[in-house]
Amino acid sequence: MKIERIQTGKVRIKENQISRTKGIIPPMAKVLFSKKWADWVPIYAWVIEHEEGIIVVDTGETHKTSVKGYLPKWHPYYALAVDFDVKPEDEIGPQLLKMGIDPKKDVDKVVLTHLHTDHAGGLHHFPNSEILIDRNEYKTASGLKGMCAGYLPHRWPKWLQPTLMDVPESPYSSFDRSLPITKDGKVMIVATPGHVANHISVIAEMDGVYYFLAGDTSYTQENLLNKVPDGIGTNESIQTLENLLAFSRENPTIYLPSHDPLIPERMKNKEVIRQQESTCQIRKH
Repeated sequence: MKIERIQTGKVRIKENQISRTKGIIPPMAKVLFSKKWADWVPIYAWVIEHEEGIIVVDTGETHKTSVKGYLPKWHPYYALAVDFDVKPEDEIGPQLLKMGIDPKKDVDKVVLTHLHTDHAGGLHHFPNSEILIDRNEYKTASGLKGMCAGYLPHRWPKWLQPTLMDVPESPYSSFDRSLPITKDGKVMIVATPGHVANHISVIAEMDGVYYFLAGDTSYTQENLLNKVPDGIGTNESIQTLENLLAFSRENPTIYLPSHDPLIPERMKNKEVIRQQESTCQIRKH
């Protein structure tokens, strides 16, 4: 098995979205009206080359975010709180072709951790793949209700007929709900609610190391270690971070959220999370 990252451009959001802060002001108001922007960060998607087929986890963003009218500027989040920098060649399709993978022919499955545009913006490159989406996430993101919540269902491919999943109550280490993607159980979906209510993550076990493709469970590993949820998530965020830390205590885990700029270094050095006496450290595996 082989795991590759693909950077599909960059995104910039507010500092209050990356890390939740205390106070009586509603979290979204803190994000929308803050003047403090965070640095530009990568938008990662993932390719798992497994003997049963190629699995893509998240599809990154599309360059059309820079085309006038693509993003709904009537929505306050897109008007005030996010910027994208994605070129046509940054999209996941062209990058897969450079790797020798034809997205229209060679990709068996696409798993979406959730349906925010920076994770689903490249869906149009996979017309012949099985698209796996949590059933309740798909329902939440669809239609006018989904648009008001910040999703872009009107930008999904017209041909989209996803396989809707109900992640069952099947324990996998510290996670209550899980679903194997491969017959050998080396690639698993686990429920990680928090950033959105029906967020999922993918864990790929290779040579005794667990690669945790975490979507937006947190924006950085530092926030995971400090159990700091993002600024717009649900109340389940803390429990998910605790579950993830518990998993890493039992299994050598390389944590790979979608926007952490330190991921290339962690992957190169195979740096896994280690916790000792409540002090979170990193060691090389």
